[in-house]
Amino acid sequence: MPQFDAILFDFDGVLIDSEPLHCACWAEVLAPFGVKLDWDYYREHYLGVDDRVMIPQIAAGLDPPVESAVLWAQYANKRDCVRRRLEHPPFAERLPGLLRGLGREYKLAVVSTSARVEVEPPLEAGGIRLYFEAVVTGEDTELHKPAPDPYLHAARLIGARNPLVLEDSAPGIASGRAAGFEVLAVTSAAAMPELLLARLAASSVTR
Repeated sequence: MPQFDAILFDFDGVLIDSEPLHCACWAEVLAPFGVKLDWDYYREHYLGVDDRVMIPQIAAGLDPPVESAVLWAQYANKRDCVRRRLEHPPFAERLPGLLRGLGREYKLAVVSTSARVEVEPPLEAGGIRLYFEAVVTGEDTELHKPAPDPYLHAARLIGARNPLVLEDSAPGIASGRAAGFEVLAVTSAAAMPELLLARLAASSVTR
């Protein structure tokens, strides 16, 4: 099995367990419109789904239905809510050291469907932005996960030919595989380091 030349990390759920925060912020700003969004439902139906896909689905499911544009108008408020809550991002204590070590051998990038203002500031605040050669967000490609475009774009930016993709959601896993890359599914940001190191160790043994 060939050695990977890069590692492409999803953000939410892989580098940081912030998906519950996104859910809470959407629930907060959409509550006045009769939307009741709890974490269990969000996790089952919307984990890894782009907001621009999620909101029309939520709008159509309301009784009576609401125009999706009405709910989407709350996106700026949701974005500000997330940004405030991520001013002190809960990255794992060992993450900087892990990334520093990985950066000696692999090119690193972040690939997220979230807005750049929801990704770059936490990376900076957590002191880990410097380890990534590129950060691809929802503004960077016309098509989003599960399409392959975000991962293909990231690979082009950093010149990666055989990257390993780390994902926690079905759309993200589908995106990485559609791009032709190997995907390591992780269960949480807390579990990610051990899963990643085990996969890399297996790759080095089989070279």
